[in-house]
Amino acid sequence: MQTIYKHVRAHIAERMELTKEIKEYIDKSVLCWLATVSTDSIPNVSPKEIFTYFGIDSIIVANIASPQTVRNIKQNQNVCVSFIDILVQKGFQIKGKAEIIGKKESEFAAMEIILTKMTGGKFPFRTITKINMEKAKPIIAPKYVLYPETTENEQINSAKRAYGIKKKKS
Repeated sequence: MQTIYKHVRAHIAERMELTKEIKEYIDKSVLCWLATVSTDSIPNVSPKEIFTYFGIDSIIVANIASPQTVRNIKQNQNVCVSFIDILVQKGFQIKGKAEIIGKKESEFAAMEIILTKMTGGKFPFRTITKINMEKAKPIIAPKYVLYPETTENEQINSAKRAYGIKKKKS
């Protein structure tokens, strides 16, 4: 168990770039959860389906139906975004500063191409949230810590049972 805790603590240190592992988990995650805070200190957590990494240190999110998120970020740039592979039950929590990128800003066009490809053009968006990573730490299911012999394959099978996912018949 000590080894797992050392591994987790090693990832908690501040980072300046998204690692290959973080990018892989972004690619494997269906949703991310973006946490913001209003000027009245009221937290807001919102699921986001259209997101990916951009450059070496940023995550971008299409603002499809997110007026509260946008309002909060304009008032307080501190955010947290979390994402996991739901079957493996591992992922990352990223903390950083967010900014709202509008159509008139130079970065928008490059970001829009990436996000529009993900939506197939089905979801229009006027702005993009760009999160500049300051810190990252792994998220792992407690079972990996409590039962270090747990394999990812066992965790996947357990998650499939919990979510009612049946094997495809050949």
